[in-house]
Amino acid sequence: MRSFVDLDRTFGAQPVRLGARLARLDVGRGREGLFQDQLPQLLDALAETTRIASITASNAIEGVRVDPARIPGLAAVGPEPRRFRNRNEREFAGYRDAIDEIMRSTILEALSVPYALHLHRLLFGHTDGGGGRLKTDQNLIVSYEHGHREVLFTPPSPRETQTLLPDLFERYNLAVADHAAHPILLIGALILDFLAIHPVADGNGRLARLLTTHALLAEGYSVSRYVSIEQRMFDTKDAYYDALYASQRRWHEGEHDIWPWIEYLAGVLAAAYDDFEARVAAQRSLAVGSKQAQVRRYVLHHAPPAFRVRDIRAALPGISDPTIKRVLADLRAEGAIQLAEDGPSGRLSSWRRIGTVERHEDTLR
Repeated sequence: MRSFVDLDRTFGAQPVRLGARLARLDVGRGREGLFQDQLPQLLDALAETTRIASITASNAIEGVRVDPARIPGLAAVGPEPRRFRNRNEREFAGYRDAIDEIMRSTILEALSVPYALHLHRLLFGHTDGGGGRLKTDQNLIVSYEHGHREVLFTPPSPRETQTLLPDLFERYNLAVADHAAHPILLIGALILDFLAIHPVADGNGRLARLLTTHALLAEGYSVSRYVSIEQRMFDTKDAYYDALYASQRRWHEGEHDIWPWIEYLAGVLAAAYDDFEARVAAQRSLAVGSKQAQVRRYVLHHAPPAFRVRDIRAALPGISDPTIKRVLADLRAEGAIQLAEDGPSGRLSSWRRIGTVERHEDTLR
């Protein structure tokens, strides 16, 4: 709410370098429709891979982890009830339900307190309760990084939250309708204020990331369907928290600096668009030759230096796992790649390229 009281003060000192990044995001948004028309099969495969990565990463940021071998079953859509082994699996399934609610909506509901609490209820729908209600006790944002408990930020009280949260959504929706600032700036301000208010007893971070996805989709930034924003936040978790804390200083007084958080968010989104467009470009160049030749070309020329079978699967929808594993075995025998990390039954194996690409040039066949 504090960020929306005086928009001129909040957004009046935008860093010059941020303008180019916002322009890059708008270019990416403009290209999405073209890709959806030309490569629907690839985008469908990316969407499913991204869905699972987002569920896994957003929970992992909060320390909610499950056995990797259980992830496909827990992420699957099917009849309930499932047999959950522990609370972490129940919370994993809750995030699945909430993200699916957003991604599958043909018309996105306007952001409001009831809608946010609906998502929160889904988050904890498989636990013994606690979802769908605002906090009733004072909560604190603390750190144990230096070996002792340190209070980093004191959110508003439960009583203040009753007023601040509906005011936040009302001011955000009005600013969006008035085109008061660039959409990414408004989304960033919304999420910063939401996390400062910390309106629920548990799950504030996960709920904020769900609201981020909702707001991005509502404003036409659909990259979150095809590249996991949550995974990028998990990979840069220290920077994620540092940016939040830097922007929340003096938030209660309305004198906070929103730009560390906005620049972090814009950077995550720009990297996601770069990744998305690189995958599309790779798919276009890969779609030549036999399926085995396509796998070879991806591994040798397009895959990250360290990659997993899931990366190949996402880049080459329609190519079976046996074909992928056969090519990996051949490339390993040729000395082109090596196994970097062996997981159970090979499911989590991480591979790494060896030497130069030229040495292992593939041929079309």
